[in-house]
Amino acid sequence: MKYRIEERVLHFKQPAGTSRGVYTERKIWLIHLSDGKYEGVGECAPLPDLSCDARSDYAEVLDGFCKEFCRWQESPCEALRDYPSMLFGLETALLDLRSQERGVLFDTAFSRGEVGIPINGLVWMGSYEEMLQRMEQKLEQGFRCVKLKIGAIDFDQELDLVKRIRERFSFHEVELRLDANGAFPFEEALYKLELLSQYAIHSIEQPIKAGQWSYMAELCRESPLPIALDEELIGVNDPEMKRHMLNVIKPRYIILKPSLHGGMQGCREWISAAKEQGIGSWITSALESNIGLNAIAQFAADVYGDAIRMPQGLGTGQLFTDNIDMGLEIRGDRLWRKVRR
Repeated sequence: MKYRIEERVLHFKQPAGTSRGVYTERKIWLIHLSDGKYEGVGECAPLPDLSCDARSDYAEVLDGFCKEFCRWQESPCEALRDYPSMLFGLETALLDLRSQERGVLFDTAFSRGEVGIPINGLVWMGSYEEMLQRMEQKLEQGFRCVKLKIGAIDFDQELDLVKRIRERFSFHEVELRLDANGAFPFEEALYKLELLSQYAIHSIEQPIKAGQWSYMAELCRESPLPIALDEELIGVNDPEMKRHMLNVIKPRYIILKPSLHGGMQGCREWISAAKEQGIGSWITSALESNIGLNAIAQFAADVYGDAIRMPQGLGTGQLFTDNIDMGLEIRGDRLWRKVRR
């Protein structure tokens, strides 16, 4: 087996604002695996200042792992457990290679183009006017679940945005999810959650910064809003530690990104541990190109089955001016895979 690593830079159509800064471009590495007849492609897309395996010598480390894998051709899961974005790229390339059909990783109704996966509409951080406009666009496009990133502007203005949605649409019509990206100080978090709770919020992701297990556990006990963990899961790669964390914090949900949370194998471990404790989950992309998004969407269909009801976070495929065509399209509030027949 041979490999080739390709580095690419993707450019955002509009700056993507988060509480950690604003992205205008995105660097990714594509792994090409070949057995001499077929080729498989996978995407490695670490996020700077967030991924546990983001590092200055990323390309060199990835090359070393690919070289070792092609030499021994053993399962990469254990060797790459602490390098989730690299593991996800190699897992995807292997599945793609073995399927012998470009871009088909799992045999599901979604991968065959028979059903779409429900997704949430994502409203990025920005000024009040920008966020209001983006929110209106998502509602006009027909999304029944909208995720609002908060924590970058004045909290009262963000509260007003949420209020505006609820004045127009009841919780029966539009499900609202919030993502604070750890923006709330712990001392203010419960008060803010109480204010938000009057607007029938489905859940809020990561209200305080990761790494404060006792504080997060207290919030999960006291919060009138269901809390979901996201950044909190990054770097927790040992299966026993995953179960221990969930047992200590006891969130209502966990949100899984294969590039951040252990590749596909690591996410399966998180889902299994969460189920044992009655904790819900869903899967989202993390600003990958369509190669990564295609893999994540097919993975979600394989994990949860073809009759997925809970909206997944798979709406990032239209963010880049120079994305890679993988036959994905959004129709209404569902992600579909176009298949040539």
